[in-house]
Amino acid sequence: MRVWRIASAAYAAFDGEGARRHGSRWTPPGVPAVFMSATLSLAALERFVHTDVDLEPTNLVAIWLEIGDDIPIESVEVNKLPADWRTFPAVPALAVMGEQWFRGSKSAVLSVPSVVIPHERNFVLNPIHREFPQFSIGQSEPFSFDPRMWKK
Repeated sequence: MRVWRIASAAYAAFDGEGARRHGSRWTPPGVPAVFMSATLSLAALERFVHTDVDLEPTNLVAIWLEIGDDIPIESVEVNKLPADWRTFPAVPALAVMGEQWFRGSKSAVLSVPSVVIPHERNFVLNPIHREFPQFSIGQSEPFSFDPRMWKK
């Protein structure tokens, strides 16, 4: 399965350092994680909602990662989430779920629903899991948003 990520070129590493430092919806600070989306278009929407409207990003890159069919994927289903799981800021229960997945170390991949489009999936990757080196990471390629997305 091919999954996608859009990042600033300077932060395109697959080391999980950003999540480790700052935490995320699905992980608390201290837990390294890499976030991917099922499609490039969902990755673009995920990046867009996390971008300051006054600062159009430059030097973005799109990167794919291939998860082999033999790699187990744990999954979080919408019906198992608290009713307020889509709120901002995120409810702490989600980071607790992600930390339990990380600490359990059963899989290198956690499939979660997208807050932006709950019928689509994002993937949390554990970069220190023993299976992580089995992933194939593609070459980064320049990415830019359509300028119409920034009109006022």
